[in-house]
Amino acid sequence: MGKLLYGATMSLDGFIAGVNGDMQWLGDFLGGPDPIADELVANVGSCLVGGVSYRGDDPNMGTEKEGPFGGAWEGPQFVLTHNPPPTPVPSITFVTDLATGVKEAKAAAGDKYACIIGADVGRQCLEAGEVDDVLMFVAPVLLGDGTPMFRHLGGTKIRLNEPRVQASGQTVALWYTVAR
Repeated sequence: MGKLLYGATMSLDGFIAGVNGDMQWLGDFLGGPDPIADELVANVGSCLVGGVSYRGDDPNMGTEKEGPFGGAWEGPQFVLTHNPPPTPVPSITFVTDLATGVKEAKAAAGDKYACIIGADVGRQCLEAGEVDDVLMFVAPVLLGDGTPMFRHLGGTKIRLNEPRVQASGQTVALWYTVAR
């Protein structure tokens, strides 16, 4: 069974999306050689996607790079939502509860990662103790506002082990394992 990874690109001030879910800012940091991103994509077996991210702003919409990881990855996706669409969508399974989504995404990942896409589903998985690794690509930009990588009002402390830190294209990659 796969491991659960919460991964995203965030601004230096901690936002993974700009105001109103804007993802267009990412276009400045995508493309070009990036060995860490390539390593990640090669090791993803499935994605657990939040409903907002599924319906959200893809900076590559309408191009061959549309989809997870700039179009570099294809595979089973499990979308966590309270409102699944009435008609099926190819390669996408809609789930209405976190436990089912995590279980199915990890099983579909095989011996690879089930990668979380979305701040709210990432938060839910972290709080539930389901996340094995956290990978953040820190982009050299300050957005000032938007969707933070992790927010829980009232606080939730989650310990992470010492990171693997590497320059990765235009970003810096911080790869942590979750302390158990």
